[in-house]
Amino acid sequence: MPGQRDKIQEDVRFRVLRLLEENPELSQRELAEAVGVSTGSANYVLKALVEKGFVKLGNFKAAEDKRRYAYLLTPKGVAEKAAITQRFLSRKMVEFEALKAEIEALRSEDKEK
Repeated sequence: MPGQRDKIQEDVRFRVLRLLEENPELSQRELAEAVGVSTGSANYVLKALVEKGFVKLGNFKAAEDKRRYAYLLTPKGVAEKAAITQRFLSRKMVEFEALKAEIEALRSEDKEK
């Protein structure tokens, strides 16, 4: 069973893959800001995704600054994003059901008073 830290790391990877699929020319700074992590953390996640073959680097041809990169999901990355999405949705549905039950319990307590 994955721990809380593993869940958080997977959520970050999920958000990074999702954002890169939508907008591959995001800078690391923009990506970090959108995900809510430091630029160093975004760099670490990107390097890991590249090493695992989920993302590849390409030059962003339209940029004036030719040092900018586009982060492109590989077919393996698309498959990983789909798998992470399923786990993310399952986890969030469990959290949602637990939250609904807690709200209902609080409402019941409030009615009894």
